[in-house]
Amino acid sequence: MRTSWPRIASFAILAVALGYWLPASAEDDHPGHDQPAAPGVPGTDYTPVVTPNGSTLPWQVVDGIKVFHLVAEEVRHEFAPGLIGRCWGYNGQVHGPTIEAVEGDRIRIYVTNRLPAPTTVHWHGLHVPNGMDGVSGVTQRSIEPGETFRYEFTLTQHGTFMYHPHHDEMVQMALGMMGMFVVHPRGRAIPRPDRDFVYLLSEWKITPGKERPDPNEMTDFNVVTFNGKVFPATAPLVAKRGDLVRIRIGNLSATDHHPIHLHGHSFRVIETDGGEIPEAGRWPETTVLVPVGSTRTVEFIAERAGDWAFHCHMTHHTMNQMGHDIPNLVGVDQTAFDQAVMNALAGGKAGEGNGMSMDMPKNSISMLGGPGPFGFITMGGMFTVLKVREDLKTYEDPGWYAHPDGTVASPASDEQLRRDGIDTAPRPSPAAPTPMTTPPSAPEHHHGGK
Repeated sequence: MRTSWPRIASFAILAVALGYWLPASAEDDHPGHDQPAAPGVPGTDYTPVVTPNGSTLPWQVVDGIKVFHLVAEEVRHEFAPGLIGRCWGYNGQVHGPTIEAVEGDRIRIYVTNRLPAPTTVHWHGLHVPNGMDGVSGVTQRSIEPGETFRYEFTLTQHGTFMYHPHHDEMVQMALGMMGMFVVHPRGRAIPRPDRDFVYLLSEWKITPGKERPDPNEMTDFNVVTFNGKVFPATAPLVAKRGDLVRIRIGNLSATDHHPIHLHGHSFRVIETDGGEIPEAGRWPETTVLVPVGSTRTVEFIAERAGDWAFHCHMTHHTMNQMGHDIPNLVGVDQTAFDQAVMNALAGGKAGEGNGMSMDMPKNSISMLGGPGPFGFITMGGMFTVLKVREDLKTYEDPGWYAHPDGTVASPASDEQLRRDGIDTAPRPSPAAPTPMTTPPSAPEHHHGGK
């Protein structure tokens, strides 16, 4: 049932008089979650987004306008236990909090600059008045250290967008200054998701032993993040079986596109940062390529219970702080390797055993991931897990999945192999390759002569 406009206006005045604030994003007590519109508060009729490892920017209503406050400042950020970065971000975090509003909202965003350098904010993908576009030297002067600027505009679109500086972008974005901007549709009969997740993809160069990311790097990035975190510090996505799940993915990496892959489910690509894809134009995928400077939104029904991998399919993007000068260990006996890595994560030495011993450099983490229910998970970087369960009272992390009997891949017994006619005896070694011989000289070609 819709609330009448006179009643909305009266509640809006009351909300302003009381200094009404919407709290930051605790996902289970965010006003508006699975509830009708809050009287007097413009644009709250939606399922609030969840930003794993992140938050949603608080706002208040002043004279019917949603008012936000972004603070650009230096942040000491933990990518994963053992890896700290001296970064730049917003409101004390990397990346900045997700801004969330509704199509048709009038919004006002104050930006305070506490950095030692000028900055601006560009609202990536949003249609705004030219003077609010945030391009230093083109549409506004830069925000000097200590200044606060005001941006104000009406949201005329819905979808998934981003924000970042448009002043010395190479440095400021390389240090972490970016965030997501979600605009929900208003007054449209479209299915509301049960779970609405937001991810921002980014990449960094952090030399082991140093804390400041290198903004001059152009190609050799060694920390690749989901919402500013690498596995094993990435939070899982949690859903009940049967939930309609939406995942919004933005990519503000410096140079790399990311093919994001989900196990166990197929999804439909429903939206880009340019707008909603018409129903007839949506296509099924298990991997969506998110180009640099773009967003992609996918949607699916969480049909299959279990712990399903969600990761970038660029294989080096599921590793941490890779080095290109380490020896090639393919074919080397690595029997004790998993335990050596576990020792390193517990504060020991990397590579103990197999004749290898290497102290972990200061402020660095293992290239691989962390412990799992069946042993060590040899993934890092852009990797996390979608956890689908039959019954959940809350959307807190339910722990690892308890598989029903007989549903886990396991060693085959001799009886099973005989029954199915499988011969596992070693094959003879292949013969040595025949040495190459020098090919005969090519015949001479005569053109037009005898």
